[in-house]
Amino acid sequence: MKRILCLLAILFCTLFAFNASAQEERDSPRRGEGVSAFLERNKRPGRTYYKEFLKLNEKRLKGKEELRLGVKYVLPPLRNSSASRSAGNRKRAINEPLFGKGLANVKVTSDRLRGACFYVVSGHGGPDPGAIGKIGRIELHEDEYAYDVALRLARNLMQEGAEVHIIIQDAKDGIRDDRYLSNSKRETCMGAAIPLNQVARLQQRCAKINELYRKDRKNYKYCRAIFLHVDSRSKGHQTDVFFYHSRNKPDSKRLATTMKNTFESKYDKHQPNRGFTGTVSARNLYVLANTSPASVFVELGNIQNTFDQRRFVISSNRQALAKWLMEGFIADYRRAVR
Repeated sequence: MKRILCLLAILFCTLFAFNASAQEERDSPRRGEGVSAFLERNKRPGRTYYKEFLKLNEKRLKGKEELRLGVKYVLPPLRNSSASRSAGNRKRAINEPLFGKGLANVKVTSDRLRGACFYVVSGHGGPDPGAIGKIGRIELHEDEYAYDVALRLARNLMQEGAEVHIIIQDAKDGIRDDRYLSNSKRETCMGAAIPLNQVARLQQRCAKINELYRKDRKNYKYCRAIFLHVDSRSKGHQTDVFFYHSRNKPDSKRLATTMKNTFESKYDKHQPNRGFTGTVSARNLYVLANTSPASVFVELGNIQNTFDQRRFVISSNRQALAKWLMEGFIADYRRAVR
């Protein structure tokens, strides 16, 4: 009898351990993945899983919301209720080849930007590389780094339920995790060759945005354009991200201010002793004055400065820029439609 009881006890402990390990799934992030993409790959999309994940892995994260490569994170238990399945069935998927083979399929995991439409424009492109910085003998071209952030932002916005038009496109690049992005002249304005002449180039992208907007404004309650650039100043001039808005559109000013406030709050959270010196100002830039939807012009930093270069060459930093820009849009969208 004692032997039977001992065997039963061992069997019970084994089953308990197996059940516990089955319930606590773990996985490691891939290079360039943020928390949302990591959870999406593990079939746990949405804010509920996101918040639960942060709580479960509070001591494993870098800062409060950043993943570390090589670390195995505890995944929130899958919810199998009929309500959960029903909610999941309502989500749709988007295929966007511009993101590259591994990221082309985009699952819409939230409806926070449902009813919103965006025009995402990376600066320069085609025959014009924009500003050029250097690390040793390696050239950093503005158009390549602005484009990579633009793709990441576009994908983030799609995941939140938004309609997104990627105005400047490169059919080959996709989202890249390299430090030093290869330079090319392949970019087009939604398939059309980009002119070398600056005025013609700006007219082309404004005309494309306005053409799309004439149709979109009938179907979407919130339409915004964003122009992404990398500034070029003296090598010793370190600068934070800064924002320009139209002089004549209150919605443009509110958007730029909301973006700046979002970045400021992120720096307060992740680098509390650093401070944030990014600015908001009105500029009579051609693209701000000649696009119909309210827009914001963003300078991501100084491509000549050694410290600012880290903001561009490290892929996780490019992803963070895209995420914070997305969160700025979400905050502005809530203010606009409430």
